[in-house]
Amino acid sequence: MQNENLHFAICNLQFAISLVDLSVTLGRLRLSNPILVASGTFGYAREMAGVVDFARLGGIIPKTVTPLPRAGNPPPRTVETPSGMLNAIGLDNDGIEHFIQHHLPYLRTLPTAIVANIAGKNEAEFADMAKRLEGEPGLSGLELNLSCPNVAGGVDFAVDPEVTRRVVHRVREVCSLPLLAKLTPNVTDIVAIAQAAAEGGADAVTLVNTFIGMAVDWRRRRPVLGNVTGGLSGPAIKPLALRMVWQVARQVRVPVVGIGGIATIDDVMEFLLAGASAVQLGTVNFYDPTASMRIVDQLPAALAQLGAATVAAVVGTLSAAGHSL
Repeated sequence: MQNENLHFAICNLQFAISLVDLSVTLGRLRLSNPILVASGTFGYAREMAGVVDFARLGGIIPKTVTPLPRAGNPPPRTVETPSGMLNAIGLDNDGIEHFIQHHLPYLRTLPTAIVANIAGKNEAEFADMAKRLEGEPGLSGLELNLSCPNVAGGVDFAVDPEVTRRVVHRVREVCSLPLLAKLTPNVTDIVAIAQAAAEGGADAVTLVNTFIGMAVDWRRRRPVLGNVTGGLSGPAIKPLALRMVWQVARQVRVPVVGIGGIATIDDVMEFLLAGASAVQLGTVNFYDPTASMRIVDQLPAALAQLGAATVAAVVGTLSAAGHSL
């Protein structure tokens, strides 16, 4: 009888898993599942073609593109830290025209959503780039990099609610693509910034970019990074990112895309329950590029364990009753 009950339970779980719908909606952006790969950690996808089945991903966010080519910051640009890494790449890229002519033709052939990531030095550059990409086929949306901590002026956009609102609004006026606003955690009140992005017309907000940090070589009395400071990412920032996602999801009425130290199915489920409608995998792509596929495969069973038939059914269902907030 015990074996029969176990067999019955397994069959029920397998049936529940088979019924799970992984699709998610971020405003007007619909994805086949909530697992995306983060900008700056996946190249322009071509680099990962030999190890990742793109069709299994919810979406790809290629490396940030700027109006003109950028050489980036002086080396060293990366350094490992306990439970993470610091990077000060400085948005090294070949500019938007090269992206359109060289990278986009390949990206538009991939069997998943492509969300271009753009950054400008001022509001006009963001709007001009968005308008330029508006007419290009193959893009499902745009992510506005309002928050790179390693570029002069880059972080300024996402530390002031009014500036954030203005940049997003200017892009919204010239571009009909779904917009994700990628925000910095290096602020006093992340909720106010996220609210401003929503008011400006963002379909969703991406939380969070890297935390500003530094590493020191005390024997040489010098900073390790050529830029002195860099952005901290990886498992070390997960609790901080999780808290910010939870705060914003409770108070801002647009979907949240969680990012920060996500590397396992447990991480993904924690972010979903905290209020993220989708997540991005970042630093993990450097040391385990197949993690995204493994997590997608594990997601139906994890949702079924909670009795959920859709991703949306678990989003924001974290119970804080009886706990000090």
